[in-house]
Amino acid sequence: MSNSAQHRARICVALDMADAAAAADLARRLHGVVDMVKVGMELFYAAGAEGYAKVAQAGLPVFLDLKLHDIPNTVARGLTSLLALSPPPAILNVHASGGPAMLRAAAQAVDGRAKLVAVTVLTALSGDDLAAIGLAGPPHDAVLRLAALARESGLDGVVCSPEEVAAIRAALGDDFLTIVPGIRPAGAGLNDQKRAATPKAAQAAGADILVIGRPITQAPDPVAAAMEIRTALEQSSA
Repeated sequence: MSNSAQHRARICVALDMADAAAAADLARRLHGVVDMVKVGMELFYAAGAEGYAKVAQAGLPVFLDLKLHDIPNTVARGLTSLLALSPPPAILNVHASGGPAMLRAAAQAVDGRAKLVAVTVLTALSGDDLAAIGLAGPPHDAVLRLAALARESGLDGVVCSPEEVAAIRAALGDDFLTIVPGIRPAGAGLNDQKRAATPKAAQAAGADILVIGRPITQAPDPVAAAMEIRTALEQSSA
């Protein structure tokens, strides 16, 4: 899907807040404008399963972004517990750097009941950051290695930056899901993102799902901000 005229990337709004009631209210307001919402560590650790349920009951599919990373058995059991949430998440994720045994155990635990994707290299990390923790080479190379490992281990896709989408498409095919954070509309601040792109650029590269947080959630009118992004994507894909 490297040709943006063939698809519209789906919009996933990152509800990165501790207040579950506020997150659920925003999810309801965005229903019909965006395609899904993301519940991450901040909200889940603050509000737990009850807070997750409030958001999920708003009616949008949920990407539960907890980035599990532990020994294979622990990750498998953790995913089994998360799949018992009601309604269950549409997408779950683990860290690809957990290794092949962990990834295979995760895929077996999920067993098709949700999409399972692997986090490759966080979009807040640069090449210098990787070098500081002893990982030589550019982020692009690490992402491709980890994406290939995730596919070989039976996962449905990866979380990657906009910079790596086209290469992942070329290497692993259009049926391998790419979830892309680090999305910033033109003129928006990067905040803590180091490998970022505009929504249209990420879509043109072939991204399936764009994870967008502060440019929508902290806008004066979040619904209008989301609609503006959606309209731009639809025009680009027409």
